[in-house]
Amino acid sequence: MPTASDDIELTEHELRDITGYAAQGARRVLSLFEEAHPADPRPRDALEAADAFAAGGRRTNTLRQRAWAAYRAAQEATSPAAVDAARAASHAAAAAYLHPKASAHQVKHILGAAAHAARAEELACGEEQPVTAGTLGWARLHAPAAVTAVLGRLPAAPPGGGRVGELLRDLDAALRD
Repeated sequence: MPTASDDIELTEHELRDITGYAAQGARRVLSLFEEAHPADPRPRDALEAADAFAAGGRRTNTLRQRAWAAYRAAQEATSPAAVDAARAASHAAAAAYLHPKASAHQVKHILGAAAHAARAEELACGEEQPVTAGTLGWARLHAPAAVTAVLGRLPAAPPGGGRVGELLRDLDAALRD
């Protein structure tokens, strides 16, 4: 098993595929943020920047700034579902900055957008709603080969993180099976 200080192989193609996957997952709940905050474009801007990188664009400071802006939008959001929807967008843009280190923390860069999107969906539908039927199920079925390949080079998702952490670990385990 690699240690956190070990380097892993990570190609630019894998990084682009992971970022595109993260953006697609986050986009599934973007409307939850936009309905609550229709004048705030920051999560949408973060997803557009992630899409541009995934499509072959450069990894620029603008992409990083948009990830942070979506994170700030989450901090300012007024509903729990909107908070997690904005965090999903932030994680999607931040996926472009996955580090080639064998750290369990890097799993959050790969699957954080899907986990936050699933939590946003769960909050919007009521906590009794099984998330496996929505975004988490989508994330399991639509993970590109790059996601499973890179996860295979990393330790399992770390403990903690509340409900989002549980969703992250569930998705991580499902994608490693």
